[in-house]
Amino acid sequence: MQVVIKELLRLHPPLPFLIPRETFKDTKFIGYDVPKGTRVLVNTWAIGRDPECWDDPMSFNPERFLGSKVDVKGQHYELISFGSGWRIFVCLPLGHRMMHFALGSLLHEFDWQLPEGVSPKSINMAESMGITARKRDSLKAIPIKA
Repeated sequence: MQVVIKELLRLHPPLPFLIPRETFKDTKFIGYDVPKGTRVLVNTWAIGRDPECWDDPMSFNPERFLGSKVDVKGQHYELISFGSGWRIFVCLPLGHRMMHFALGSLLHEFDWQLPEGVSPKSINMAESMGITARKRDSLKAIPIKA
């Protein structure tokens, strides 16, 4: 379940753009001059889909994290769903545990099926961007008591 949650956070970070930061000195970044005091956004959504960081970045493949030390705790900059460094999301330990608890509880208590006429391939995974990222079309799944 841990690798599934990592993969979910890689492809669908809760905040597609982390809180704005400000440069503390003049910097040159990929050929651009960035003056001191410039506000910048970290695009976690794009990092999770960057082919320089991930093999086959658009596919859902939790196995990529098996045997990997990459985690969401801010030390691996290719997976920074909750930020990094001293400005990391303060409730990360609680939030991380709650994701595992909630998903584990739902999977333990129910079997799930898609509505009639819907197949996994037909689900639209497009997202709607705003302060948070969410699926453009709601996902409907039917819980069946296990």
